[in-house]
Amino acid sequence: MTPDNEIATVEVRTEKDIQSQQQPQAQLDPNIGSSSDKNVHDAPFPVDTTAGRRNPVGSRVGSLLRAFEQQLVEYNLEARGIERVGADERMKRLSWVSYLQAFLLWVSINLAANNITLGMLGPAVYGLSFKDSALCAVFGVFTGSLVASWMATWGPISGIRTMAFGRYSMGWWPSKIIVLLNLIQMIGYCLIDCVVGGQILSAVSPGGMSVAVGIVIIAIISWVVATFGIQGFHYYERFAFLPQLIVFCILFGVSSVKFDLSTVSTGDARTVAGNRLSFFSICVSAGITYAPLAADFFVYYPEHTSRLTIFTLTLTGLVLSFSFALISGIGLGSGILSHPEYATAYAKGQGALIVEGFGPLHGFGKFCSVIVALGLIANTVAPTYSSGVDFQILGRYAEQIPRVIWNTVGVIIYTICALVGRSHLSEIFTNFLALMGYWVAIWFAILIEEFLIFRFRSGYNWAAWRDPKKLPIGFAAFTAFAVGWVGAILCMAQVWYIGPLAKLVGAYGADMGNYVGFTWALVVYPPLRFLELRFIGR
Repeated sequence: MTPDNEIATVEVRTEKDIQSQQQPQAQLDPNIGSSSDKNVHDAPFPVDTTAGRRNPVGSRVGSLLRAFEQQLVEYNLEARGIERVGADERMKRLSWVSYLQAFLLWVSINLAANNITLGMLGPAVYGLSFKDSALCAVFGVFTGSLVASWMATWGPISGIRTMAFGRYSMGWWPSKIIVLLNLIQMIGYCLIDCVVGGQILSAVSPGGMSVAVGIVIIAIISWVVATFGIQGFHYYERFAFLPQLIVFCILFGVSSVKFDLSTVSTGDARTVAGNRLSFFSICVSAGITYAPLAADFFVYYPEHTSRLTIFTLTLTGLVLSFSFALISGIGLGSGILSHPEYATAYAKGQGALIVEGFGPLHGFGKFCSVIVALGLIANTVAPTYSSGVDFQILGRYAEQIPRVIWNTVGVIIYTICALVGRSHLSEIFTNFLALMGYWVAIWFAILIEEFLIFRFRSGYNWAAWRDPKKLPIGFAAFTAFAVGWVGAILCMAQVWYIGPLAKLVGAYGADMGNYVGFTWALVVYPPLRFLELRFIGR
């Protein structure tokens, strides 16, 4: 493969070289190429910088962990955790494939069955028409994807992971709360992916495979891909969209004859407005929840990478893939009332309805259903990989444990949760997605104001990313975050709780938690941050 057709190459030093410099070397880039190609990389690059730091977990355990990391390097896998990627450790140049990768990454992640099942909620749960559901879905994911796309641009500039970047606004200790929320979010998304995949595989082979077995299959394959690190992740995502795009087109073509395009939204005007707002909020949450991990996948891109290009490619990839999947799900959901076979399948689970959509194709339709189920792996790998990095940000002890081990812990957690909650997917979707969107919206309000008001001229000292004495103490951010949550709680509309302000809209309330939480944090943060800088100085 020539350099023009590569995104990056990988070069690993020998064990002797590693010992001589007291620093293990590892995988460099998210992009795939020949490990021996000298035209792109002029010298080997370090990937892990943990060996030189004090080991707080005990000398024997620390030695075992370092030996394990070295074994990863020997097998040409990524050993790097949360360490910042320096300018000399990144890709030396960008080719057109490098930029294409930024687009295909998001297409592969989002052309997944979980987004089809999310689209079903519009007509099936909120009683919206096809047109109302489609408009809410497209504009909702566009709004949420704007945030994720902006966050993605910080990967090349900073070379640090998204949660570490958050320290420059939230401070050292409050940022740990954000990390915990993000871990819950990512594990929750993986749980949903596993349940949907298990439902599809079980529906393809009724009586031959249980949902539980399908869940385990999706989880194990996702763990394997995430274990290979950023290089394996990007290589997988570069091609994963192809079979998904084909089977999604087949599904849309076969099932579209049963889409109900004429039934109007149910309820009076206020109720319909509330349901539109609630479904719109869920779709916003689907897009915005990529923000806390968006920069993770571009830390190996050069510092001079065009921010506008990364933003545009990320936004385009997210919106196109989201829209295609969501509208397919909306169409399937709209057919539940008018087609008994769709209603019967939906009663078994959203995954079964996807299989029913392929029904006219018989055996080939089951084959396509299996491809759709396996496509969830691409959606699961991203949060699985990032969760391993985020666990390390919780503290110095957690940082000493290799990313791969934390990846394994995350997989075990979401597999167990998926097995326990596999019969309640719709409830998980409607309650979990919106709830997770609240904190991301509030967090983003703080980050964007920190950048525009306080750092637009001065910039960021990227070398201070792990120095608590050079980061904000976080009083302003924590207070604004808490106030934002108060607003979100007052305006949230979930099955288990409807806030007093949300009750004012329609018979079932309207979920406005995202917007109110964002706005309240936006108002509170600047004056508190001015005071923090005035009296604390950082």
